[in-house]
This record gives sequence, C-alpha cells and structure tokens, in this order.
Amino acid sequence: MVILLVLIGSVGAVLVLQARRGSLDEARDRTLSVATAFASAPGTVEALDGPHPTAVLQPRAEATRMRTGVAFVVVYRPDGIRLTHPDPALIGKHVIGPYEQATRGKPFTKVITASRGPAVDSIVPVFRPDGSVAGVVSVAITLETVNGTVARQMPVLIGAVAGALVLATGGSAWASRRLRRQTHGLGHVEMTRMYEHHDAVLHSVREGVLVLGGDGRLLLANDEARRLLDLAPDAEGRPVADLGLEPRMAGLLDSGRVASDEVLLAGDRLLAVNIRPTDRAGGPPGSVATLRDTTELRALSGRAEVTQERLGMLYDAGVRIGTTLDVVRTTEELAEVAAPGFADLVTVELLDPVLRGDEPTPTADMRRTAIRGTCPDAPLFPVGESIGWLPGTPMAVALESGHAVLEADLGAAPGWQAQSPERAREVLEYGIRSLIAVPMRARGVVLGLVDFWRTDQRDPFDEEDLSFAGELVARAAVCVDNARRYTREHGVAVTLQRSLLPRELPEQDALEVAHRYLPAQAGVGGDWFDAIPLPGARVALVVGDVVGHGLHAAATMGRLRTAVHNFSALDLPPDEILANLDELVARIDQDKAAEAETDPVTGATCLYAIYDPVGGRCTVATAGHPGPALVRPDGTVDFPEVPASPPLGLAAGLPVETAELDLAEGSCLVLFTDGLVEDRDRDIDTGLALLRDALAGRPGRDPEETCRAVVDAVLPPRPSDDVALLVARTRLLDPARVADWDVPRDPATVAPVRAACVRQLGAWELEDVGFNAELILSELITNAIRYGSEPIHVRLLHGRDLVCEVSDGSSTSPHLRKAATTDEGGRGLFLVAQLAQRWGTRYTPRGKVIWSELSLRDGAAEPGKDVGDLLLDQWADETF
Repeated sequence: MVILLVLIGSVGAVLVLQARRGSLDEARDRTLSVATAFASAPGTVEALDGPHPTAVLQPRAEATRMRTGVAFVVVYRPDGIRLTHPDPALIGKHVIGPYEQATRGKPFTKVITASRGPAVDSIVPVFRPDGSVAGVVSVAITLETVNGTVARQMPVLIGAVAGALVLATGGSAWASRRLRRQTHGLGHVEMTRMYEHHDAVLHSVREGVLVLGGDGRLLLANDEARRLLDLAPDAEGRPVADLGLEPRMAGLLDSGRVASDEVLLAGDRLLAVNIRPTDRAGGPPGSVATLRDTTELRALSGRAEVTQERLGMLYDAGVRIGTTLDVVRTTEELAEVAAPGFADLVTVELLDPVLRGDEPTPTADMRRTAIRGTCPDAPLFPVGESIGWLPGTPMAVALESGHAVLEADLGAAPGWQAQSPERAREVLEYGIRSLIAVPMRARGVVLGLVDFWRTDQRDPFDEEDLSFAGELVARAAVCVDNARRYTREHGVAVTLQRSLLPRELPEQDALEVAHRYLPAQAGVGGDWFDAIPLPGARVALVVGDVVGHGLHAAATMGRLRTAVHNFSALDLPPDEILANLDELVARIDQDKAAEAETDPVTGATCLYAIYDPVGGRCTVATAGHPGPALVRPDGTVDFPEVPASPPLGLAAGLPVETAELDLAEGSCLVLFTDGLVEDRDRDIDTGLALLRDALAGRPGRDPEETCRAVVDAVLPPRPSDDVALLVARTRLLDPARVADWDVPRDPATVAPVRAACVRQLGAWELEDVGFNAELILSELITNAIRYGSEPIHVRLLHGRDLVCEVSDGSSTSPHLRKAATTDEGGRGLFLVAQLAQRWGTRYTPRGKVIWSELSLRDGAAEPGKDVGDLLLDQWADETF
C-alpha cells in the first residue's frame, strides 16, 4: 500500500506540473493571438501616425482587454513611449524593456515583471504598408490568472488521483482475498508450518520422489530418491541427462509422458516408475516421478518379457500369416514369423494333396515347402523334396498322435536319428540341438508338419515352448486350409474358363493373330477373346469382360461367348451384334432377379470388330469396353476414337454406334481388357501410357512378339483382374484374286456372266471346282434377276476357299424348302446347299448379298453323276 501511495502521489504531482505547463502554453498562445489581432486591426497604423493616437487607441485597447480577459493591452511608439495603458497615469511614460526586438519586426513572447506583477507578455510590431514599424502592441496575462486556471483543474486531478487510490486499494484487497482462498485461508505462519510438515513427510517416506521442471531439470529429490538413483549432492538444478542415470531411466524421466509402474533397471536395482504431469489442474509445467524398489521381482520380470514377446509374436502371426491365398506362401509366412524370434530354424512340410487343393489323405507323401531362419545352410531336407517320416521319429509320432512332440536333446534321441543317420550326424555337427515337431491340423484333419529347431547358441526348448508352438501352428493351420480351399476352387474355375476359351484360333487369310489370357491371382474372372471367320474372307475380333470373379463369372463368360458365335453366324454388323447381346444380358438379369439370386450379369462389356481384307476396312463397336490400340506400319501408335455405349444389360434399348477404320496392310489392331491397363495401384491413364510405349517403335514385329512385349511391360506384378489380349496384324487380299461384274436385270445376261466367271476360274487354275461354281452362280444370278432388284452384282474371291457372292438391291432373302414332286422349280437353293461348303445371306444398307463357299482344300464334288444323283433324289421313285 505504501508503494501504491507513493506511486499515486508521484503521478498526481506530475499531473499538476503538466497542467501548469499547459496553462502557460495556453497563455502564450492567447496573448500572441490578441496582440497580433490588435496590431493588424484596421485603423491601428493610421492612429499611430495621426496627431492624437492615444485618443483613438486607448478606447480600443480597453475594449479589447475587457473582451478578451487579458491583463493589459499596451501600445508603444517605436521610441518606447506608452500610448495606451489600463492606468491612464502611465500613458506617455517611457518604457524600458524588450520592445526593441519588436521594433525590428520580430514578435516574441516571454514572462516579464509588469506593474501588476509577473505576467506572460506577447509583443507584436505594427507594420506600415511600406514595411516600416509604426509601433508595438504588448498584450499580457498575469501569472495569477494562469494559476487560477490551474486551480480550476485541480478538482479533476485530485478526483483522478483519488479514483486511482480507490482502485489500487480495491485491487490489493481482491488480491489478498484470492491469495487466501488459494491457500485455503492459511496465513504465513500456517503456511510455514505446513511446509515444514510436508518436507518432513517427503524425506521420511520409503518411496523416491522426484520433481522435474518443464525444462527437464531436477527441482527436488527426496532422500529415498537420492539413495535409489545414487544421485550427487548437487543434483538439484541439473538436467536429467546430466545426472548419470541409466539411458532408459533418463529417457523416461526426460520424456515428460505419463508412466504407470514401468519397470526399469537402475544399477543393481529394479525400479517401478510412475510419472504424472503437474500442469493438469493449472499448476506449473513439469512432472512428478515416484520410484519404488522392486528388485525382488527381477526373476519374474524375465518371464514377463518372454510372455510379452510371445504375445507379440502371436499378434504378428495373426497379421502376417495368410496375407495371400497361396498355400506355399502361407507356410513361408509362418516360418518367417517364428524365426529367429522363437526358433533358429523353422521347416514346414505339407501333404501333396494339400498343395494341389485337394482333401488331405494320411497316407500321402509330404513335401517340404518352407525353410526360414538364421541357418539357411543347415543340412536339412531342402524345399521341394518329398519326405516320408519313419515310425518312431518325433515327426511321425506327432502326425500319428496329433500333438506336438518335444526333443530337448537331439543327440539323445535315437528315434530321430533313425530317419537318416548320416544326415542326423551332419545336423548335430552343425550345432542343432533341440526340436519341436507340431502337426498342422485344421477341422480335425492333418495338413502337414511344422518343425522348430534350435542350435546350441540358445537354451533348448522346454514344456512352455511346446504350448506356444502348438498355438502358433494352430493359427497358421486355419490360413493354410483356407488357401487350400481357394486353390481347389481357383483350379476348378481356371479349368472351366480355359475350357470355355478358344484353345486355338481358326485359320483364315485376313489376319495374323496372337493372343494371351492371364487369370488374376485373386481369382478367375470373366474375360474372353475370340476370332471368328465370316463370309467374304472377313474376320470378327471379339474381346469381352464379365465383372466379378469365380465360377459364376466364368460360366457367364461362356454363355456370352456362345451367344456371340451364334449372332456372328447370322452375319450381322457389329452394332446389331452388341444390341442383341444387350437384350440377352438384360433377360438373364431379369431371370436372376425372379429367382432371387444375387449374382446378376450386369457389368459385362464387349468390343466387336469386323475386318474386311478386300478393302482393308475395319468396323468397330464397343459396349462399355476400352477401345483398341492401333499400331501403324511405321510403328506409330494411336487409340482410335470409338463411340462409347453403356455396358451390356444397361443400354435400355439405346442404339450402338460404330467407327470405321481404314487399315493399311501390316497394321496391328490390339484389343485388350481393362485388367491389362488398370490396377488398384495405378490409374488407367498410366496403363495406357505403358501400353503405348510397349507398342511403339517396333515396325514389322509379329503379333506373337507384340504379345510378349506388352505382357512384360504393362502387366501389373500381381494382377487383381483377368487379362485378355488379342493382337491382329492385317493382310489385304490381292486384287488379282478378286473379280466382279455388274449384271443387268435381263435373263439373257446369265450365260455371258457365267462364262466370264468360268474363264476367271480357269485363270486362277480352279477348274476342279469350276462346274460346281458354274451351277451355283447360275442359280444365284437367276434368282437375283427373277426375284431381286437392281443393282445386281457378282463377285468372286479367291482365298483359302472360293467365295461366290451375288448381291442385289432387294432385302428379301430366299430360303431353302422341300419342293413338291409336281413343282417344276424350287430346287436351285437345294443344289447350292449341297454343292457349297457353306452358304447364306448377308444384309447391307443397300440390299442383300447371297454368298456361298467352295472348299479348295478337300477338292470339289465331281460333276455329272453326283449332281445328277442330287437332282434325281428330289423326286420319289413313284414319280418316274
């Protein structure tokens, strides 16, 4: 309070002095402004230069003094004679003072001693128009007036000082009350007594107490803490790192984290450490640590560490074993978890049927699948070797009993050495001394055997290790059995899918084709591919994908592939093929929904392309499938724009658009499924960039080499989806092997066109099929003239087979029928069907094409007798 009073008094004095100084400044400004105004007033200069200046200026000066409240307004002549003054007796008197400075034209203000006492005086010259000084005006305010102004401000200043004193007193009282509340009402005497009591308790307890500051320094240590940690006398105030503690103990104390009964070694003592922060309830930053001597628990701590390590190993087993559905890899993961933490060496053997995914049989041979540990060169049976354990060996006993078997000392185990005495001697010389053999059982069936080996560098196995080994193997056995079941299902699905895929593509002249199909490691999917020969030397290329994995996807793929073959037999364009497939998938999904099944086909995609080697044109349509890649003959690669359509089953009747590609001879058309370019670890743009790089820059590479390059460069390391790849290099049919004629709609033109066709066949050296071709062309041209419409066109294609085509502008298709015995006609198409290898109708935007194929590989039917027999077979014997 004294300090506050001194401070407040000092502030009050400063405020008074400041108020006085402000009043003096105000007086200077006020007198100067009044003097300047009077000197500049109109008539002042004239009055000074007139005959009676006092008579004019005295009334003005008094009026100004009364109006402004100044002490006096005095006018001097330049020689110092007063012309005005409040006391008329002083008018005309000579004044000795500082007015001479004003006569030189410089106004000023200063404190002077006037007739009325000390005053603030401002003196201003009066200038004539020519700049000369006509007189001087002096205006003053006495200091009594200034002090009166200060006196009027004193109540405010005193009030402010009093308010500050009240606030300071109230604040001190509030702080005192708060301090007492925080000390629970204790005064300084009680606080001193309490501190002495707490200090006595702190140093008398048999538990070490350390108080650490927020900066990691030791603030306080009781006697027990000094004894347990062997602290130096000057330890307080030093950082924890400089106390000479064990690294783990120093690190824990310096960390500031919460600890509960953490057991650490300090010299030859085992201490349980508890740490709690001190700033949770608003206290200062830092922590308090308590230390308890638990040296008697040292023996138990070793077991606790081993138990903790075993629990951690079991946890790792649950996380690391069974990451894949591969049987062999699962056994390797088991060996990696157990070695070298539990054993120096771990070996795993499985029954042969388990490796194939079949149900295990006790009489089957075992095959070693994994060896892991710190002794990779140990003289044990290698991976892949078939092993048959002899009766009496620990392995055979374990398999027969279904329980783990312990051999703590292999040197004293004659049954184990009987399996292979020479190898047993090498194993003992290597240093392997202890063994635990654990049968791998799942669902009560033995799948294999796990052997844990220890060398003489470690303690031999004991009974506690036996139970842990059994628990570890039991967890792994479930994963192995799951992998075995998956292997079986995966094998069945792969077998089914490969049986549904084409084993080899049919021979044809339009394209040189190579393909790859790679099932996903996670399960077989529904990808497929196909190359289907079409009439007119054309070829259809198909790539499709059914979303999903397993038997259902493979079976659905087979249904769609069969449907594509059936629709292709109708010789439909790509857009109609995909439209029919869309309707088929939609019907299948409706049937699935009606049967309450949960595996619809929606998600199937397909790309269908037809290549015509006569003109090198390829028509492509896609339903939700990635477009093809095109490799030009010069090695450049691009991805042609193909109009996108929804996946199969989702189009809802929307039309499918096609793209027309003109392909030069030697171009490569690359069709693929999304599993090649898309994976969970990369997006499709990255995959397409890799595909472009794999295809570019190698002109002239055959399709088989292209397939290998694409698979090596683009295929993900572990594909999560099936991959189907189809590479087709284009060929063009030699124009010399194509002949065509326009046929007027006149029956008389049949014979000349037929003769021209026969001559062309002779030029091609196809006289063996000339007679059959002549009959077929005669019938087809006659039908086109009789039943069709113009334009009528005939074309012969000499490829692998001879193709005869007759087109007209009518969309009406002839059909094969059984002619009655009384009919004169109706047997022409029957002859065509009998003489040709295949025949059919293809519709075009301008009409239709009736085609037939004559085989050039097996020879033609002999004319004459055979044809006659065919004609005679059309009538019954009674008719003749």
